[in-house]
Amino acid sequence: MKELQQYIELMIKADVQKIIISNPVSKTETYKKIVVENKGKTYQISCYTDKQVFHENVTWEDLVNRCAELTENHFKQINGMSASEEHIILISKKGACNYKVKKCATDSVKLQPKAEEHNRKKNYILKEGMKIEPLVDMGVFTKDGRVVNSMYDKYKQINRFIEIIDDEISGLQAKELNVIDFGCGKSYLTFVVYYYLTEVMNIKVNMIGLDLKKDVIEKCNLAAEKYGYDNLKFCLGDINGFNAPFDVDMVITLHACDTATDYALYNAIKWNAGMIFSVPCCQHELNKQVKPENLQIMSRYGIIKERFAALATDAIRGNILEYCGYKTQLLEFIDFDHTPKNILIRAVRRKMTPKSVKDNALKEINAIIDEFSFSPTLYNLLGLGDENSEADNPK
Repeated sequence: MKELQQYIELMIKADVQKIIISNPVSKTETYKKIVVENKGKTYQISCYTDKQVFHENVTWEDLVNRCAELTENHFKQINGMSASEEHIILISKKGACNYKVKKCATDSVKLQPKAEEHNRKKNYILKEGMKIEPLVDMGVFTKDGRVVNSMYDKYKQINRFIEIIDDEISGLQAKELNVIDFGCGKSYLTFVVYYYLTEVMNIKVNMIGLDLKKDVIEKCNLAAEKYGYDNLKFCLGDINGFNAPFDVDMVITLHACDTATDYALYNAIKWNAGMIFSVPCCQHELNKQVKPENLQIMSRYGIIKERFAALATDAIRGNILEYCGYKTQLLEFIDFDHTPKNILIRAVRRKMTPKSVKDNALKEINAIIDEFSFSPTLYNLLGLGDENSEADNPK
């Protein structure tokens, strides 16, 4: 499907206003053709059977995947019409795609008014034309602030991450924030977040990036100096036991492997951090522990066991954050290296958490722990199994 998606994306970026998906692979197909029309802010998809037509509206961001889903294994041809060209995708029986473009008369098809430059002028927070040096060095922007075509997916993903943060920051009216990024790595996002907070939101920021690799830390500090990011520092150190030099308002942790995420969340909780943005990865811990009392089906098949353990890990983390006084969401998020979708944990400290919410969160945690014989690191770090633990009364 990847090749098909790439060609559909090419077609859409060519400002086609109408797409026709046709030539069903067999006579038994439910839909005989599909028509996609540009309606300005959205696209309308019309699916035709012999007697009916079914409509749905999708955004530009979802259009490529939706067209590919409707086409793959069902149709053999896609035609896209712009003002001066016809874009054609032909699909073989084996799924191979052939893409071609031919000129056509401008009056050969009635077109909707051109969309409001949907592909490049969507209301992104980090817009083309902004002087964002880290994005230039990452190869996402050209020197004059234009998105490099081959990096457009990464550009959208970076904006998506900033949007998730902006959902919380935009209503705060904060004048100063102290931020820690655990496991910052090469710090692409650390630099971008710093730029967003300081240049877009005009907030005074003290930010620390923490990692275990000395050479990476040295390069990041040199880059921060080059960009003039005076209040962004990078330190060599472990997530476990790190002592923050200031009251922490925000904790970011991206792809801290396995239980490293738990130590990052533990520190964030103990610091009473106001906001947490975490994308966990490599959730191996519970996969080794799964011993269901009644639901053996969840451990019978290796791939099911692995995925269930990963989901259970983040569900428990989410509930622990709820118990500790955070309003928590688990959001679907696409990894920056185009690996499978991850879960992003967004947690914002509540002013007050009702006792019933805390009690229910802990009850659900204990139920899944009892059923599958889990012993999660974050649960143990906070001492949630000990009735006399200070964790029963988190700050």
